[in-house]
Amino acid sequence: MRLRSVAVAAIGACTLLLAVPQSASAAVGEFQYTYVGLDGQPHIRILLLPESSECITLPEVADPAASEPAYSPRNRTASTATVFTEPGCEGDFFSLRPLTGRGSERLKFRSVVFS
Repeated sequence: MRLRSVAVAAIGACTLLLAVPQSASAAVGEFQYTYVGLDGQPHIRILLLPESSECITLPEVADPAASEPAYSPRNRTASTATVFTEPGCEGDFFSLRPLTGRGSERLKFRSVVFS
């Protein structure tokens, strides 16, 4: 009788694990960058817990014809951040190490991916 209870409990636990959806993988921490707004002033934006392995085109600088690229990235996530000069994670790229990676005002980019 006791073996049957253990078996039923184990099957129930496995069923529960399969029924719970898996959470998306996120880079733990925040990624900060600066961009020039429509008012001509610099603005700081933070991506909190950005998705891992997914290209993120920064909405404020997505259109190369309409805006200057973002600059001065600060990678305060636990993942490596790779920034790209073009939207869609294309063009030249530069990697920023986890937690302390940073770039100067000269590092211009329009998209980022976290590994």
